[in-house]
Amino acid sequence: MGGCVSTSSRSTCSSRSNGETVSPSCFCGQKRTRTFSDHVVGLQHLPSIPSRIFVNGKSRTSCIFTQQGRKGINQDAMIVWEDFISEDVIFCGVFDGHGPHGHLVARKVRDALPVKLLSFLHSCQSRQNGSNTTCFKGNLKRSDAGDSEKDCSPEDKLISSWRETFLKSYKAMDKELRSHPNLDCFCSGSTAVTLVKQGSNLFMGYIGDSRAIMGSKDSNDSLVAVQLTVDLKPDLPREAERIKRCKGRVFALQDEPEVPRVWLPFDDAPGLAMARAFGDFCLKEYGVISIPEFSHRILTERDQFIVLASDGVWDVLSNEEVVEIVSMAPTRSSAARILVDSAAREWKLKYPTSKMDDCAVVCLFLDGKMDAESDYDEQNFSSATLQSNHSGNAIESDDGQKSEPSLQRNFTVRSSEENDTYGRLPIEVEGNEEAVAAEDQNWSGLEGVTRVNSIVQLPRFSDERPNPEIL
Repeated sequence: MGGCVSTSSRSTCSSRSNGETVSPSCFCGQKRTRTFSDHVVGLQHLPSIPSRIFVNGKSRTSCIFTQQGRKGINQDAMIVWEDFISEDVIFCGVFDGHGPHGHLVARKVRDALPVKLLSFLHSCQSRQNGSNTTCFKGNLKRSDAGDSEKDCSPEDKLISSWRETFLKSYKAMDKELRSHPNLDCFCSGSTAVTLVKQGSNLFMGYIGDSRAIMGSKDSNDSLVAVQLTVDLKPDLPREAERIKRCKGRVFALQDEPEVPRVWLPFDDAPGLAMARAFGDFCLKEYGVISIPEFSHRILTERDQFIVLASDGVWDVLSNEEVVEIVSMAPTRSSAARILVDSAAREWKLKYPTSKMDDCAVVCLFLDGKMDAESDYDEQNFSSATLQSNHSGNAIESDDGQKSEPSLQRNFTVRSSEENDTYGRLPIEVEGNEEAVAAEDQNWSGLEGVTRVNSIVQLPRFSDERPNPEIL
């Protein structure tokens, strides 16, 4: 399943699985190097795209690494897709799955969401351009708008295009998961932190508690951490108010007072530790949403690198520690691996009795340079290792079916008897919507907290309520 995109000169439109027609995007007649984005891109073609990496390794501008925790199968996924639209455009993403089928959801989103972004962007650009073509370039300045600023500047149009693209793509992704015939997402889901770097423009869309930060130099040329996203936890005032308005409940278990969770109105389940996610359809009527937060910023020469990571990293390392670790890595191509290794050590030191969570990291270097002397062997990433990553992880088909190793995610679900022994700490929420923006900044969760799991237990449905097929 999934969309396909075509900007080939021979193609006037392309069709998608949901029946929409997507016209090719316009680039003001400018000549540019053809990339894989210029051809029809379907999910079945993704493995053949050389500028797309999703296993441990490096690219021209980034390195990525993931490591399984101590809870079972690795439910994290990651991706870097260079030459995403043109040579100066890069897509990056980290996805943290949860629930019985969280690993499948995370990988499905990893594969399908970028294709949807391409498709909706081309559709949006074509609609905006109409008879008046608008330049679609990476570096847009306010001064470039000229007379068109009276109406809408090129920069404003670019930002509007990406905002609409992220919102529609996330909505379509969640809709596809809901109707997927072979992938049960009723009590399984995934976070997503995604970015598109287009020249000096950085566009971000995210849901859940995976995080993105940036290492940037201040006025004294000291490297500082800049948090680019907000951890969308259930105790954020705006999130908690929405959930309670939809009859969902937000409270923390007595043994986890720092971990607010979302619960059904009629059952102490599933206890989701985030306010927005793909999937998790048992909670979608009760305030959990998949609408992403969108942001845009102009990158400067002081901005050095961006780190995307799942909460397995942020639970034990602060933003400042992550920036220091990445900047101190002996080679850029080893930065992601060293960061995951550092997180693993911190898990053992800080929480020796807890099972380490999965970790996934993407390090994107904004000057576009990597170590010429580094190779996979230098990082213990031999070609044999990469091959084993492809063959060791089950190959996913487009419909989500796969021959997965018979590993169960340990302690993802507590028994009913065990759960009944835990007390509840209610979370008080103020209903002042006018102070939402300021409150959200104070609830960014910079330090992170440890938690047992992203969900506590599967819902129990009484005889009076319909029992959806979840397995």
